[in-house]
Amino acid sequence: MKKQDYIQQMEVKLAMRQIDRRQFMRGVLATGLTVTAATTLADRAAAATAQRGGSLRAGLGHGATTDTLDPGQFEAGFMIPIGIAINGYLTTMDPTSAVQPSMAESWEASPDAKVWTFKMRQGIEFHNGKTVTTDDVITSINHHRGEGTTSVAAPLLASVTDIQADGDNIVFILDNGNADFPAVLSDYHIPVQPAVDGKMDWKSGVGCGPYRLEHLEPGVSAQLKRYENHWNDLEGFVDEWEILALLDTNARMTAVLTGDVDVADKVDVKTAGRLAGAPGLTLHNIAGNQHYTFAMDTRNGPYNDNNVRQALKYGINREELVEKILFGYGSIGNDHPIGTGQRYYNTELEQKVYDPDKAKYYLKEAGLDSLDVELSASDAAFSGAIDAGLLIQNSCAGAGINVKVTREPNDGYWSDVWMKKGWVASYWGGRPIEDLMFTLAFKSGVSWNESYWGNERFDALLIEARAELDDNKRREMYWEMQDLVANDGGVAIPMFASYVFATRDGVGTPEVLGSNLDVDGQAFLSRWWATS
Repeated sequence: MKKQDYIQQMEVKLAMRQIDRRQFMRGVLATGLTVTAATTLADRAAAATAQRGGSLRAGLGHGATTDTLDPGQFEAGFMIPIGIAINGYLTTMDPTSAVQPSMAESWEASPDAKVWTFKMRQGIEFHNGKTVTTDDVITSINHHRGEGTTSVAAPLLASVTDIQADGDNIVFILDNGNADFPAVLSDYHIPVQPAVDGKMDWKSGVGCGPYRLEHLEPGVSAQLKRYENHWNDLEGFVDEWEILALLDTNARMTAVLTGDVDVADKVDVKTAGRLAGAPGLTLHNIAGNQHYTFAMDTRNGPYNDNNVRQALKYGINREELVEKILFGYGSIGNDHPIGTGQRYYNTELEQKVYDPDKAKYYLKEAGLDSLDVELSASDAAFSGAIDAGLLIQNSCAGAGINVKVTREPNDGYWSDVWMKKGWVASYWGGRPIEDLMFTLAFKSGVSWNESYWGNERFDALLIEARAELDDNKRREMYWEMQDLVANDGGVAIPMFASYVFATRDGVGTPEVLGSNLDVDGQAFLSRWWATS
């Protein structure tokens, strides 16, 4: 059989769901097809099965009245999927966590990975009809750069010293090499938006994604409509989406059970079995890099003493948390954010286990016989966060650590509690690239360093590893960084949680769902369709 005939046959099988995406990719890559070309064919075949039209409603366990359209401030799972749906990005992460072209149709790097040239796709327009230009791209990137920026993505672009237009190309010049720079530009904080008077116009809500924003009430709801002139026919199938912020877990689960919403995220794993058996409902269980954290403010006592931090980490019974909070929908963590499936996961780092004697040892090293601390938690952090705090309270008691668990309100948790109080429950969707996760949350001084931890050795390794092109040397650096975060850092990370969400029968989804972030990489608004 000729190569092209075989590929076409595989496309038909994938479109008819006779094979899955992984089988398709293995088959066509064996013919010598590039990963990019194979992914494009797979997406086209998947899109062929998708229906256009209809309307869907999603109930999400996120949202706050402080939410904003400024992409540099996107946080949690209400604004992130909305931002991804209404905006365009130079690159994107496919469901296998591989970087793929988007508004930039290709790119190339200098041998030292310090100069990156991105070829822009032509003919893309914003929702107001204006054609996207290189000036829009450069202005949008610069929104996250410079002394005046408030963007949490600033550390991702800190190494960019200059951005230039070269015809239809965008040239980035970095002060150090970065082998993962195309992945950086896929971050949901860094879309392309219109340039107005030399600044990025984020307030209007005008983007160049598959959906245009019709209405937004922060912390309450949003309405999106499909944009007919979107350049990519592999995205945007539903005519209208309504997104509701349903922070109360019971209300959210009831809504998807009764059909008031078609999609619900953050399924309460305690009742996941009931949802799995409900008629007309599909429960999705996706393993990824999502992790639940308990961040300590290392600027202040007692958490400014690493002996105290280590005592608390050894006072947590991780196995019990996975069993009683995740109900098996996850695995134990080792106080760093890198998942077992990632490229540079440290397989030789000693796994922390519950050890009250070792916790007592570290307390004595801190000059303490006992310790009184307060742990703030809320279901806004993650479903079961309060119960997790009570389990930590119980296990730490065996080490002479008295933990007072404070139930915080859901509304305002991220603005009034997180990074404001001494020890707080939190969660992270994780990132597919180690550098992105470490840069956003552990580098000294960055906006989302939730424990305010700083380590000069870690910061130096972060820069070195980013520029290192030798894979073995790079691995050694990332392994050491995981060790530093686990044994000196200010965040206890006792468990990795699977993404568990629910869809009703009227929702169509791709064969393979993204695992880099929750709910299909938070791109479900663009990738899913209505079947009835």
